[in-house]
Amino acid sequence: MRVYNRFLKRFLDIVLSMIALLFLLPAFLLITICIKLDSKGPVLFKQKRVGKDREEFYIIKFRTMKADAPHNMPTALLTNPEQHITKLGKFLRKSSLDELPQLVNIIKGDMSIVGPRPVIKDEKALIIKREHNGVYKVKPGLTGLAQVNGRDTISIKEKVAFDSEYVSNLSFSLDVKILVKTILNVLQSNGVREGAQINSENSIEPKQRVFRQS
Repeated sequence: MRVYNRFLKRFLDIVLSMIALLFLLPAFLLITICIKLDSKGPVLFKQKRVGKDREEFYIIKFRTMKADAPHNMPTALLTNPEQHITKLGKFLRKSSLDELPQLVNIIKGDMSIVGPRPVIKDEKALIIKREHNGVYKVKPGLTGLAQVNGRDTISIKEKVAFDSEYVSNLSFSLDVKILVKTILNVLQSNGVREGAQINSENSIEPKQRVFRQS
């Protein structure tokens, strides 16, 4: 599937993202109004993330935290994230609607629709493990294999294993499976967990993988 990886994947990223932006424009406007009414601060949140070949870029999200919240700390490391997340932000994060502005990142070429999720540059342990396993050979994604296999509920070790597996088996069929599973997970709010419940590699038992490679 080398042709897909080099050419068709990027073409589909652009076309599908542009269609999604047009279709979701009313939702963007409604969310924008709700954010402005809910709390003080900008509508969008920009944060530096690590992308393909470890090049840094600014990811775009709808703001879900208060203006004085820690800017470069992963939510998973916050011991009490509830005090920083806005009322509307809880809903946006649970429904994953806060991620929608990343469609712009995809069109710009920073990201792909499917790929390993981009991490904050301060998450050094995860970055080193990813580099060792060749994860940075591909663009980060709006969703990925780790996201449909537990998301916030799996350890760093498991996330890297899923990311590495995705890079090794990247194909059109795998991307379609991940997209379908992503839609189902979003509808059911599966894998969403806020706060510092998982900080070590072996803090939970490994989950059964959704997609096994033959």
